[in-house]
Amino acid sequence: MIRRFFSAIATALLVGGFAVLAAGPASAHSVLIAVDPPDGAQLSTGPARVTFTFNENLQPSFPSVTLVGPDGNLWSEGDPVVDGPHAGIAVRPLGPAGKYTMAYRVTSADGHPVSGTRTFTLTVPGHGTPGPKASAAAESHGGGGSGGIPVWVFIVVAVVLFGGGLAIALLGGKRKPRT
Repeated sequence: MIRRFFSAIATALLVGGFAVLAAGPASAHSVLIAVDPPDGAQLSTGPARVTFTFNENLQPSFPSVTLVGPDGNLWSEGDPVVDGPHAGIAVRPLGPAGKYTMAYRVTSADGHPVSGTRTFTLTVPGHGTPGPKASAAAESHGGGGSGGIPVWVFIVVAVVLFGGGLAIALLGGKRKPRT
């Protein structure tokens, strides 16, 4: 009777652990809802700032917001600022006409990185001075990097291993000889 009870508990722990592993995390990452200037805009003068707006507050840790021109140079300057659901950066006076790429990498409220790009086109050349090449700036800031494996995976694996070990210990004990 006790053996069946512990067998049922061990089975429930293993099935529950595998179900949690298969389900994965909920997709509650921040979602971009607006960008200023708007994606695909045709501008005759450059913006003073690039701002991304999300559906929820962002974590202020390690934001990245850049503006890269058609010449491959950075046209954003200073450090990005996160203010609630907004992430932005100042923009220097623009130079060549053409497509500019606004890029972001921010941390969602749930701790996951969210990134993407949007563009606008400068239709009239400006007289601004560019920053460094975008590739050189990325290398000096440690270059991208992955978010790594989320911590919940390690927690679930530890719980499943502990539960399995407990079940084996309880079920693998000495058996009474039958008389």
